Formats: sequence, structure tokens, C-alpha cells
Amino acid sequence: MRIGELARRAGVSERMLRYYEQESLLQPVRTESGYRDYGAAEIQCVQRIRILSAAGLKIETIRILLPCILDNQPRFVPCREVRAALRQEVEKLDEKLHNLAESRKIVASFLDGVEVAGCANRGSQ
Repeated sequence: MRIGELARRAGVSERMLRYYEQESLLQPVRTESGYRDYGAAEIQCVQRIRILSAAGLKIETIRILLPCILDNQPRFVPCREVRAALRQEVEKLDEKLHNLAESRKIVASFLDGVEVAGCANRGSQ
């Protein structure tokens, strides 16, 4: 199938498919005339890339994990790099969660101050 058909079936843009190819995540066969020729394996590959991407993983990590994925579930062949890559991603997520929690505390304290000030201002009018 051509790139437009793969884009339609996989639910991504042709531009994104070219990007995946540029990043060596997809390696379609080329016809004699140079057209990309995609098959069922590429549809599965794009679905797996989308799952990993939706989890917040960056291309570098996806490149490590992609060859180790068994199916469209979070199951892997025991590749050496998988454990280290996943551990690093969990650490990044933990840091983001910590930073979000701190940001939430600050915003909530501002909200508390605004609500208290709002009540005080109403009483003095």
C-alpha cells in the first residue's frame, strides 16, 4: 500500500510517517520506481509507535523499545536496553509528577489568597 493508505489506516499524517522513516522507526520497501510500499507489518509498527508516544516517550526511547515489543500490549522481549530505558522514563515521570505537585501547591495557595481577599473586599464595600 502507498503512504496515503497507511496514513488513513493508522490514523496519522503522511508527514508523520515520513518522520518515522527519517528517524529509522519505519523502513518500508521501495518499489522499482522508488515509491514506498507498506504492508501489514508497518501498520502494526505505527500503532506501536503511537502507543509508546501516547505514553509520553521520546523518539530516542521509542527507538530502543520498538524492536522489543511483542504486540500492541505493553509486553516486551527481554532486550538488554529495555530495562534501563524504562527505568529512566519512570524517573523522568516521577520528576514531572513532583514538579506538577509543587506547581499545584503554589497555584492552590494563590487561589486560597484570592478567595480570602475576595471575601474581605466584599465585606468592606
